[in-house]
Amino acid sequence: MRVYTALLILFFPALLMAQVDISQHIVPGRSNSTRQQQKPYVILISADGFRNDFADKFQAKHLQQLRSSGVAAKGLIPSYPSLTFPNHYTLVTGLYPAHHGLVDNTFYDKKRKELYRLGNRKAVEDSSWYGGTPLWVLAEQQQMITASFYWVGSEAAVKGIRPTYYYRYNDSIDIDTRIQAVKEWLLLPEDKRPHLITFYLPQVDHEAHMYGTDAPQTEEAVHFVDESIGKLVRMTDSLKLPVNYIFLSDHGMINADTVNLLPMPAAIDTSKFKVPDGDVLVHLYAYDTNDVADAYQALKQQAVDYDVYRAKEVPARWHYGASDDWYQRIGDIILVPRAPKSFSFRKRRYQLAGKHGFDNALPEMQATFYAWGPAFRKQQQIAAFENVHVYPLIAKILGLNITEKIDGSLKVLKPILK
Repeated sequence: MRVYTALLILFFPALLMAQVDISQHIVPGRSNSTRQQQKPYVILISADGFRNDFADKFQAKHLQQLRSSGVAAKGLIPSYPSLTFPNHYTLVTGLYPAHHGLVDNTFYDKKRKELYRLGNRKAVEDSSWYGGTPLWVLAEQQQMITASFYWVGSEAAVKGIRPTYYYRYNDSIDIDTRIQAVKEWLLLPEDKRPHLITFYLPQVDHEAHMYGTDAPQTEEAVHFVDESIGKLVRMTDSLKLPVNYIFLSDHGMINADTVNLLPMPAAIDTSKFKVPDGDVLVHLYAYDTNDVADAYQALKQQAVDYDVYRAKEVPARWHYGASDDWYQRIGDIILVPRAPKSFSFRKRRYQLAGKHGFDNALPEMQATFYAWGPAFRKQQQIAAFENVHVYPLIAKILGLNITEKIDGSLKVLKPILK
């Protein structure tokens, strides 16, 4: 599988600069308690952008077989906005993005007067941006060792805690090396062995962005992920440990309209509003709140192929309005394009063929959820559900006590457990 350099150069220059660090980081002095050594294991795998129909569309044979031995959901409903950073962090906190603080891949915090951007390594590793209690933090607080081969938030010491074993994100480590690392973790002495492992695969998202959802490159990426999961499962099964697998994705993908792009509306006065660059969601942060009403009315009158919302008027089903904005990071006004249209505020060398971030109710935005292992019922199909419910499911399997209020509920997925 080729290296996905082009897209990384386009979106993640700061991450590329940090690729020199391919070493495993280990937090010293930690051990599983005797009680936690008796617990089962969970490997949480995310294949970024793996839409809910991709396994069948492209005949991902390993995943088809594995899901048949466990649980398969019709879909996994991402939180709004259906973007990578907000949803990966929702999956491990059980909180909607407006409740955990990562409200977009790029957003502004008025109180801090700072911008959070997914390609800014300083921000990505700054724990003060992250709310909630990630699963690895919850586990480590209860003397259970964890490991991460990438996940949003795992490089920041949220509540002062990182996974015991973790890597800084880079695209330089090949898949066989990553799988070998998981094997070495599971072969550690019981007091040092992680019971929760997160594992992230970006390939499908990269290729679907570049070439669209029907392209042979996207099919190749799906097969790469499928083969990788097959290798990982064969390896872990050989160790004869009670490993439970959850394979999911953060969002789906749609073929974008790359011709009829939406320009910056004339009603936006950038001397009155801070406007971070966005294509599927645009935030307008007012320097003076007295300017919001007039701008809102002007934008409403001009709007074609996009919707305009004041923070207090956002659809309740998104959990993204003013009353949900715990960290005050959502724009005073947001612009939401109607898929497959998107905004383009600056000249780009080319437009991405596939996009996500749109209304999470759209069929094309639906993500994937499969689960198998000793904790799960066999050959069970379930309806689509919101991704906030994954957190209490994993906590239940690992016997962890949830210590803070979350948006997810165990009752939604409890029936899939034995």
